[in-house]
Amino acid sequence: MSGILVFACLLLELLVISISFFRGSSYHVGCLETERRALLRFKQDLQDPSNRLASWTGDGDCCTWAGVACGNVTGHILELNLRNPSTSNPRSMLVGKVNPALLDLKHLSYLDLSSNDFQGVQIPRFIGSMRNLRYLNLSDTQFVGMIPPQLGNLSDLQFLDLSSNYLYVDNVWWLSGLSFLEHLDLRSVNLSKASDWLMATNTLPSLLELRLSNCSLHHFPTLASPIPRGLQNLTSLKHLDLDSNHFNSSIPDWLYKFSPLECLNLRNNSLQGTISDAIGNLTSVSWLDLSINIGLQGRIPRSMANFCNLKSVNLRGVHLSQEISEILDIFSGCVSNGLESLDMRSSSIYGHLTDQLGQFRNLVTLNLANNSIVGLIPESFGQLSTLRELQIYDNKLNGTLSEFHFANLTKLSWFRVGGNQLTFEVKHDWIPPFQLVALGLHNCYVGSRFPQWLHSQKHLQYLNLLNSRISDIFPIRFLKSASQLKFLDVGLNQFHGKISNLTKNTQLLFLSVNSNNMSGPLPLVSSNLVYLDFSNNSFSGSISHFLCYRVNETKSLEGLKLTDNYLQGEIPDCWMSYQNLKVLKLSNNKFSGNLPNSLGSITSLVWLYLRKNRLSGKIPISLKNCTALASLDVDENEFVGNIPTWFGERFSRMLVLILRSNQFHGPLPKTICDLAFLQILDLADNNLSGAIPKCISNLTGMVTVKSFTGSVV
Repeated sequence: MSGILVFACLLLELLVISISFFRGSSYHVGCLETERRALLRFKQDLQDPSNRLASWTGDGDCCTWAGVACGNVTGHILELNLRNPSTSNPRSMLVGKVNPALLDLKHLSYLDLSSNDFQGVQIPRFIGSMRNLRYLNLSDTQFVGMIPPQLGNLSDLQFLDLSSNYLYVDNVWWLSGLSFLEHLDLRSVNLSKASDWLMATNTLPSLLELRLSNCSLHHFPTLASPIPRGLQNLTSLKHLDLDSNHFNSSIPDWLYKFSPLECLNLRNNSLQGTISDAIGNLTSVSWLDLSINIGLQGRIPRSMANFCNLKSVNLRGVHLSQEISEILDIFSGCVSNGLESLDMRSSSIYGHLTDQLGQFRNLVTLNLANNSIVGLIPESFGQLSTLRELQIYDNKLNGTLSEFHFANLTKLSWFRVGGNQLTFEVKHDWIPPFQLVALGLHNCYVGSRFPQWLHSQKHLQYLNLLNSRISDIFPIRFLKSASQLKFLDVGLNQFHGKISNLTKNTQLLFLSVNSNNMSGPLPLVSSNLVYLDFSNNSFSGSISHFLCYRVNETKSLEGLKLTDNYLQGEIPDCWMSYQNLKVLKLSNNKFSGNLPNSLGSITSLVWLYLRKNRLSGKIPISLKNCTALASLDVDENEFVGNIPTWFGERFSRMLVLILRSNQFHGPLPKTICDLAFLQILDLADNNLSGAIPKCISNLTGMVTVKSFTGSVV
C-alpha cells in the first residue's frame, strides 16, 4: 500500500510540474508559419495611417505582434484584437477589407475589429466558417447591408456585437444556433422586418445581456405599442437595452420582476403613466435610464430607496413634479453610499437644495439643469470631493459662490451654473484646485473684469460668459493661450477694443462676441470655425480681407452673423469656399453694389438676411442654385428689376420672403404661388404693378396658425 502511495505522490508531482510548465509565462513555442503568412495577407488589404501594425513584418514571431495572442503550448493564434484604440482620431482606423486569410487561423476564438473602416461593404460570409470563435466584435466598422445568416454557424459564440453599423435583417432565426450566447448587441440594426426577433431571442438560454436600442422594433409610432410581453421569459437577463424604439405604453409590471437585472435602459421611447412602486423589486439594479419619455410622470417612489447597488440613474425629461429635498431623502440611505451619477435635468423638480447633498460622497456627475430649484447652493456641496460634473444651469438659484465652496473639489471638470442669479466672488489671484473642461456662467455676475483665474485653466474647451456684466478689454491673450478651447460665448457684455488675428486658433469651433463694444476691422479666423457671431458691435471697414482669406481653402463655417455693425463696401465675390454655410446675416451695415455671383455657389444656404444696406442691381440668377433657402430678407435696399419668376420654381422650401422697400417693378409673377410653405410675404414699398394673381389664395401657410421664429441658434 505504501508503494502505491509513493507512486501516486510522484505522479501528482509530475502533473503539477507539467501544468506549471505549460501554463508558465516563460514557455513559448512561437507562432506557426502558416498563420504568420495568413496575418501578412490580411494586412495587405488594409491601410494603416497610424502604423498600428508596424510590428507585423515579414520575419519574427507573430505571437509578439500588436493585437495578436497565441497559445503558449501550441503556438496557434487564439486572439486577434485590432480594435481602434482612439475612436476620436480617424487616422488610427484601419481602412480596407477583411481578407479571407483569416480562415487559416483555425484556432481563433477571439476576433475584435471594432471602430475601424471597412468601407461600406457587407459583413463577409466566410466569418460564419470560423467555427472556434467565442467572441466576435464588428461594431462601428462601416459594414452595410444584410447580416449574413452564416453567423448562425458559430455555435460556440458567447459574445456578438454588430452595433453601430448600417445593417438590417429580414429574419434573425439564425440566432437560434447560438445556444451559448451570453452577450448580444444589435444596436442600430434595422429589425423592422424581423418579426421573429422575439422568438429567436427566447431560444438563447444563456443570454445575460441584450442590447437592442434604435432597432425599429416598433416602426409605426402612431400605433399603440407596448414593450413586448415575450421578453418576460428572459428572467436571467442582467442587462436590457431597449432605447429609442417608439414603445408608447406604460412600463409593464412583469418587467419589475426581473430581480437579476443590473442595467435597464428604456430611454427615448414614448412611455406613459407613472413609475410603479413595484420598481423597488429590482434590487440588483446599478444602472437605470428612463430618460426622454415625455409621457412618463409622477414621483420617484419611496421603494427606490432599496436600490443599494445603484450607481447611475437618469430621469431626464420625466415629469416628476417633486421637491428635490424629497428625492435626496429617498436616496439618502444606502443609495447615497454608491451613487455616482444622478441626472434629473428638465424633470419639473422644485424646492430648495438641502445639506443632504453632502451625503452623496461618491457622486461623480450631478445634473439638475432646467428645473425650478430655488435658494442658495448649500455649503455641503463643497464636501463632494469626487465630483467631476455639476450642471445646475437654468434654475432659480441665488447667492454667492466663493473659494470656500471649491476647496475640496479637486476633480471638478464640468461646472455649468448659468441661468441663475448667482455671484461668483473670488480673489483676484485665486488659483482653483481643479482643471475645468467646461465652464458655464451665463447670466451670472463674475465681476467687472475678465476673471484672471481662467488663465490657469489649461484644458478648457467650453466657456460661456454670456451676459456676465463684464466691462473689460477683449481677452485676446487668454484666447490665444487657450489651446484646447472649442466654444467661447462672451456676448451681451461690455468688452471693447480690437481683435487681432485668430487664424492660429484652429481648435476653435464656436465664437460669439455679439452685443459688445468691439471696434476696428474684422479679424482673420481659422477655416475650422463653424459658427461666428460678431453682430451688434462697432466693427468697420471692408470684409474682403476677412472673407477672401485663403480663398481656395474649404471653410467649415455654417453660421456667420455680422449684423448691426459699420461694415461697408461691396460684398466680395469669394463665396466659393463656403459650401457649408447655412446662415448668413449681414443686415444693418453699409454694404453697397451688386450681389456677387458666387453667392449662388452656397447651395447649403437656408437663411439669408441682407436688410438695411445700400445694395443695388438685380437679384443674381446664380441665387437659383440655393434651393435650400427657407428665409430671404432684402428689406430696405436698392434692388431693381422684376421679381424673378424662378423664385417659385427653385425655392420650394421658402417660409419667409421679404422684398420690402426696394425698387422692384413689373407684375407679381404667378410662380410666387408655387411657394407652398410660405408663411410671411412682404412686398410693400416697391414699384410693382398689375393684378395680384388669383392663385395667391393657394398660399395656405400664411393663414394656418404656425409658430415661426427667425432665430437659428
